Amino acid sequence: MTRTPAITAESGSGAFEGNQEEQSLITNLRPRTLDEYGASGQRTVVENLQIAIQAARKRGEPLDHVLLHGPPGLGKTTLAHIIATEMEGDLVSTSGPALERQADLMGILTGLETGSVLFVDEIHRLSRAVEEFLYSAMEDFRVDFVLEKGTHARTVKIPLARFTLVAATTRTGMITAPLLDRFGLQYHLDFYSPEELARVIRRSAQLLGTPIDDDGAFEIARRSRGTPRIANRLLKRVRDYAEVRGDGFVTRDLADEALRREGVDVEGLNDLDRLYINTIVEYYNGGPVGIEALAATINEDKDTLVDVIEPYLLKRGLVARTAGGRKIGSNYRKLSGAQGSLFA
Repeated sequence: MTRTPAITAESGSGAFEGNQEEQSLITNLRPRTLDEYGASGQRTVVENLQIAIQAARKRGEPLDHVLLHGPPGLGKTTLAHIIATEMEGDLVSTSGPALERQADLMGILTGLETGSVLFVDEIHRLSRAVEEFLYSAMEDFRVDFVLEKGTHARTVKIPLARFTLVAATTRTGMITAPLLDRFGLQYHLDFYSPEELARVIRRSAQLLGTPIDDDGAFEIARRSRGTPRIANRLLKRVRDYAEVRGDGFVTRDLADEALRREGVDVEGLNDLDRLYINTIVEYYNGGPVGIEALAATINEDKDTLVDVIEPYLLKRGLVARTAGGRKIGSNYRKLSGAQGSLFA
């Protein structure tokens, strides 16, 4: 079977989403197999997926439906591509916001072949009508399509090819229980350690033809917020700086200087992160403050704060979510005291 992706829609949001050049770079640097993916991190997820895929192929059946959840940039889309490759099926991609009506989903489902992988990004943003339409497709591989309205309405049962739905979300809590229960495989992708990201960076640097030493790779890794997508983006910025201001070789000192110019500090925080933290400290006396008030004060979209900014800050203990809102976390005083100007 020819594995040519049929892209019906693409989506993305957040402060770290780039232009087409950046997206092309990310695509070229993506691992192609589970072994390549697991060499840098997410070992438990990779091992469990390998077992499930091998079992499905041994039985000659499609893989059970897969839900991938976690912060942006950790490789959910990459895993969907790898699953399609490992299962030797076509990959069809779309997103929750793009499926506004049942007819939108109907056209995609009826075009799938046996063994195809349907990737739905941001599945938590599906409308309720489309979500309910998906239930029978996932469970029984058929859809009940209603023709006409009123007294002339009739239901047509349309069989579908056996396919695998791979869905990605940054907000598992927004997925309804009936939909969640239909995913036989559910995996959480967590932030990478600096050591794991250093392996990602060394691999990417090799593919880009950029010479880099271990200290240079680690310097970029520890500022990459535990996220491979950000690591690859910062590597490209450091590469540019090394070629213009240096001899093209990336060292720790060169990476440090390049990233400081980009506004990325030693903790991986950027200008928006520092604005977020300083707003809580200076305007709201350390919190708690509601996310709506915080977004209005910063003049930034609430979803950007929740999906892009907060996950890493929460992981690092720099902020905390409470019943009353956001407040400064336990690690804030420690880091700001030890590094004085870190949040300035």
